[in-house]
Amino acid sequence: MIKFENVSKRYPDGTVAVDSLELEIQQGEFFVIVGPSGCGKTTTLKLINRLIPLSDGTILINGRKISEYDIHELRWNIGYVLQQIALFPHMTIEENIAIVPEMKRWGRGKVKTRIHELMNMVGLDYETYANRKPSELSGGQQQRVGVIRALAADPEIVLMDEPFSALDPISREKLQDDMLDFKENLKKTTVFVTHDMNEALKLADRICIMKNGKIVQIGTPHELVTNPADDFVKEFVGNKYEKWTSDIKLDDLLQPVNKDEMLITSFATVPVSAPLREILEILSEHEQLVMEKDGNPIGYIDRKSVMKYLSTILEKGV
Repeated sequence: MIKFENVSKRYPDGTVAVDSLELEIQQGEFFVIVGPSGCGKTTTLKLINRLIPLSDGTILINGRKISEYDIHELRWNIGYVLQQIALFPHMTIEENIAIVPEMKRWGRGKVKTRIHELMNMVGLDYETYANRKPSELSGGQQQRVGVIRALAADPEIVLMDEPFSALDPISREKLQDDMLDFKENLKKTTVFVTHDMNEALKLADRICIMKNGKIVQIGTPHELVTNPADDFVKEFVGNKYEKWTSDIKLDDLLQPVNKDEMLITSFATVPVSAPLREILEILSEHEQLVMEKDGNPIGYIDRKSVMKYLSTILEKGV
């Protein structure tokens, strides 16, 4: 879907912001880039939609070099969410969301239907909020509008540059939960930049950890927590696995099993006595997992609820 081939970005003063990146982001993947300030993560993001020109190498989208796309064609198919939100203050919320669909010449009825759908998705009642100006919304509400504006024209790719870092903890958690819903329901190819490892672990399918413009390790949250590539990754991720194993209580996560559904659906199963490491490993491959005791199902757990639960544990301890 998005492929980096030996991509570098150098500035005239000699600064190397991105150094020989080789990576591939799959279609529908939620890919998080994380690392300390100045590691090159935002530069990497901006190279994708040509906000910053690359110095060396090639970036391809669907097998085609980004330099071969008309710049408007490229950007219209890429939603972009900034930390600064950047809503147009003189426009209503409805007008802000409608900008790209109208530029793409969608019919008015289609635009209005899309706005209704997206506002409802993030809990903003259309009748209440559509005609308000951005200044009449809270920071969290404005950022929700920023997110759905990026999704309005149904882009194939969404880029998000530390979109929640300026928000208060409650608004941030709500928007992270919204992102988990978007991830599950919309399945957009998303590249999400953050400096917050807990946020990365909560949201990502895979995480890319960067340092000094280079990739240090790419892996699933489970892989990074249980098998860090070096001391930098281990320190950056923190002692998450021990915290997970000591604090997680499976009884808190068990949901009732629908036995009729089990007759027609194939579920992964595991004994309730299985080690937590094994359970997490299976959940890295399956969305749901049925827990058994004495050969009988006693409930199931799913990946989304586990990641939300673990994120809550980590927030309490950080």
